[in-house]
Amino acid sequence: MERRNFISRTALGATGAALLAAPAIVAAQPTIRWRCSSGFPKALDTIYGAAEDAAKRISEATGGKFQIIVAPAGEIVPMPQAADAVAANTVECSHTAAFYYVGKDPAWAFGSCIPFGMNFRQMNAWWFEGGGEKLFNDFLRPQGVRYIISGNTGAQMGGWFRKEIKTMEDVKGLKMRIPGLGGRLFSAVGAVPQQIPGGDIYPALERGTIDGAEWVGPYDDEKLGFNKVAKFYYYPGFWEGGAALGWLVNNKSWDALPADYRAIFTAAVHEANVDMMAKYDARNGAALRRLIAGGTQVKPFPRPVMEGFYKAALPIYAELSGSNANFKRLYDSYSAFQREAVSWMRFTENTFDDFMAQQLRG
Repeated sequence: MERRNFISRTALGATGAALLAAPAIVAAQPTIRWRCSSGFPKALDTIYGAAEDAAKRISEATGGKFQIIVAPAGEIVPMPQAADAVAANTVECSHTAAFYYVGKDPAWAFGSCIPFGMNFRQMNAWWFEGGGEKLFNDFLRPQGVRYIISGNTGAQMGGWFRKEIKTMEDVKGLKMRIPGLGGRLFSAVGAVPQQIPGGDIYPALERGTIDGAEWVGPYDDEKLGFNKVAKFYYYPGFWEGGAALGWLVNNKSWDALPADYRAIFTAAVHEANVDMMAKYDARNGAALRRLIAGGTQVKPFPRPVMEGFYKAALPIYAELSGSNANFKRLYDSYSAFQREAVSWMRFTENTFDDFMAQQLRG
């Protein structure tokens, strides 16, 4: 089905119709050029491509009057400095993962995910209907930026390792590339977390500078070639059960936009939120089969290992809630919503998915 017709027939129908009609609406509006510093390498057509797709839609919907130039991580500013660059209006925006900036404040994690957190659908529900968006942007407002959800990886794989992970003892001393609060969790159980940009993971794993690395899942991981330098591929990535991505935008630049441009921007990046998940769901299965055929050993984390990490996560959340009012405000809302969502989905989604997995197992 042709893309525009498809959009008009989905839950984004009203949004799609508005985007298609927009050139006539904005004909008299000013020409605006923004720069976006992506948090990701250009080779990844899923994550990096989501920003390009949104920028293209924004341009189309404004008759080319609102242009956003997307640059890969490091081209304008190094990835870890992107949030500061947006706050300073060095660039107007960044398409990134909020949890990259937990070093500034651990509450940043709630714009992406926390270990043993919500899946894609639950995160969307909390963000759009459970007050998550307002709470998170209330937290960001003093920093002069806002965050608009635009993409999700779904539940990720647990990463690539040079040796097997059989017990919690195997994690101790492990040098692991892992961002966000996942890094703090690995540190709590005796590992040595490393935050390394996506484009730098392969050489670090190849040289043995790190012992393990997680990125996203089979489609992206195959593109980055991790199967060539690590043998064991574990699942699931319990620290990223549904990692959201988003556009970090400077508030002054945002407020200076015509109202029509703000509406078009929001509609386009929300469209990309749906599109990214569809791409991963469509592509990961075939990529995983290729990796297995090429010799990758795919293994589940043993349940005692999962339980060990889960038990280690709870004191971290209690400690952060006790010492950080921003974190507590977001965590209380997030965890209460998750509890309700999981309780509901176990009656429907979970039982249906489990049954079908048994029936269709090849």
